[in-house]
Amino acid sequence: MKILSLDTSSNICTVSILEDTILLKENILYDSKNHSQKIMPIIALTLSETNLELKDIDLIVCSKGPGSFTGIRIGIATIMSFIDSLKINSIGISSLESLMYNVILNESQKLNYKYICSLIDAKNDNVYFELFSGLNSKSIIPADCKNINDLVQILKDYSDEICFVGDGSINYNNILKSSLSNAIFSQHNNISSFSLGIAGFNAYNSGRRDNILPLYLRKSQAERLKKNQ
Repeated sequence: MKILSLDTSSNICTVSILEDTILLKENILYDSKNHSQKIMPIIALTLSETNLELKDIDLIVCSKGPGSFTGIRIGIATIMSFIDSLKINSIGISSLESLMYNVILNESQKLNYKYICSLIDAKNDNVYFELFSGLNSKSIIPADCKNINDLVQILKDYSDEICFVGDGSINYNNILKSSLSNAIFSQHNNISSFSLGIAGFNAYNSGRRDNILPLYLRKSQAERLKKNQ
């Protein structure tokens, strides 16, 4: 199965081509302001570098967030245009699940953990998060948005090691370290279209058919400001 995987939910725009679980090519652009202009050229480049065309793709995997509201919309709109015109199979995967796979793929032999907690900074001491079992990758606490201090109180009920991954684990590292003696930290905190592709491949083959709709765990900043006026 040839897979096109892309994520535009963060300040990174990343596109991968996989053959089942084997990475053929990954391209990454560190430029949060130009996703809309860059996403199509990066997809075209990645296909060209693997000698493929869109018609050769069997499955498209797209991040549906949480993350940048604008970035999520750009990625999903791009993918929907392919799906509508070429009738390619597709699946939406959360960026939190993708981050969990960063740990599974890169650090399962190095870190001793029972749980994986994906954290994405939602600003103003808030985080998008989801807690997974490190044994079977199943979600234990569903994706949500909370104040980091409230999340710490929830996680104190878990006595075994928790591996934190994502930019939230970097930005709130001091709070996590000082509050949770069982906290350990991944070194692979950027969202990866390769990890996203693996997550999509496994989900699709297990029978999941998650639609590609934005996963918004809170209102946008504009909506929050309007409400407070």
